[in-house]
Amino acid sequence: MAHRVVVVGAGFGGLPCVRRLRGGPVEVTLVDRRNYHLFTPLLYQVASCLLNPSEIAAPLRKVLHGAPDVRFRLGEVTGVDLGERLVHLADGAALPYDDLVLSIGSTTNYFGNDAIASRALGLKDLGEALRLRNHVLRVLERAATTSDPDARRALLTFCIVGGGPTGVEYAGALAELVRLVLPREYPELDRGEVRIVLLEGADRVLSMFPASLSAYAARQLRRMGVDVRLDRLVASATESSVTTRDGEVIPTETFVWTAGVEPSPLAAGFGLPLDARGRVEVDEHLRVRGVPHVYAIGDVAAARDRRGGELPMVSPPAMQAGRYVARAILAGIDGRPTRRFRYVDKGTLATIGRQSAVGTVGRLRFRGFVGWVVWLAVHLWYLIGFENRVRVLLRWAWYYVRLDRPVRAIIRSAPDHSAR
Repeated sequence: MAHRVVVVGAGFGGLPCVRRLRGGPVEVTLVDRRNYHLFTPLLYQVASCLLNPSEIAAPLRKVLHGAPDVRFRLGEVTGVDLGERLVHLADGAALPYDDLVLSIGSTTNYFGNDAIASRALGLKDLGEALRLRNHVLRVLERAATTSDPDARRALLTFCIVGGGPTGVEYAGALAELVRLVLPREYPELDRGEVRIVLLEGADRVLSMFPASLSAYAARQLRRMGVDVRLDRLVASATESSVTTRDGEVIPTETFVWTAGVEPSPLAAGFGLPLDARGRVEVDEHLRVRGVPHVYAIGDVAAARDRRGGELPMVSPPAMQAGRYVARAILAGIDGRPTRRFRYVDKGTLATIGRQSAVGTVGRLRFRGFVGWVVWLAVHLWYLIGFENRVRVLLRWAWYYVRLDRPVRAIIRSAPDHSAR
């Protein structure tokens, strides 16, 4: 019987792991609650009307086509029997494994504030991106017909919380949408009435970058019309306003939360050792501490770098971990030893707007047009599927030449009765 490997999660850790296992002496089952791999770094471009959802989502069965030793299973994992080595699914099925790889990702962190969680628009998955896109288009339509100046002010104020890459990239994209679309298609609106407010709790945006690049990003955003406010924390939110901890009330009907993530709560129900942040404790080989034949990778794993610091919850560590665990499993089958996992930081990138980005690769730092070209190349390279790369490249070229964000249909989804 072939060595059975179950990989839970088809994100940036799970999918590279499965692809590296293909062709080995293994029988792989990939389990995910979605039937596609989502390229989350470009979610903000779906939310800002530049890309279609299909251009950043790769169907898993298509990706895995031609791999007879890999099977995909659509389903929700409800539990893991560590003694019997079984993965339990919501439909009652139980998948046996010889090795289990957990790549279950993360969720939005609202820091225990239920008022914010119930009010905010997230930008973590495809559903949230589409919801945000629809919401922004609706408030523009409502603002175009209202005669109440206070109502229009709230409709045309967009409050984004979180100055990390997602918040900065979405703020810049929204500013470009307003600059390019409003003058031509909303003659009823004055572009000067639009306010995009970016709130960041730290003393600078993009805190993972050198201070000089953070300052450059903030300057660029302000030149684009974004009101960047630092050292500002949000206390509460209602349907029509956001209140900061220093007492300022910002009237707005658009409240976007990009201020952090936390490990998937699924891990807490599996009986695995967790650290204080809820990430699964792993050893230097990414094996769950004290649990044989179980690996954890990506956002859910408390993996360490060479200096002992915890790896960030971003895609590059997950991809490297996925490939490493696949090699470790194959080595174990052959009885070969494996070296400890070493994360190699290949750099960090963030785009601010058209022709403007910041990045670091080792000691190199770049910004502006050069950074933007590097950002384009890297994101195209890592996008799953040749067809998606071509379509996204053509979309970006069209936008660069025509300055148009064409994906602006407001789509209401019907209830899915088939899932009942």
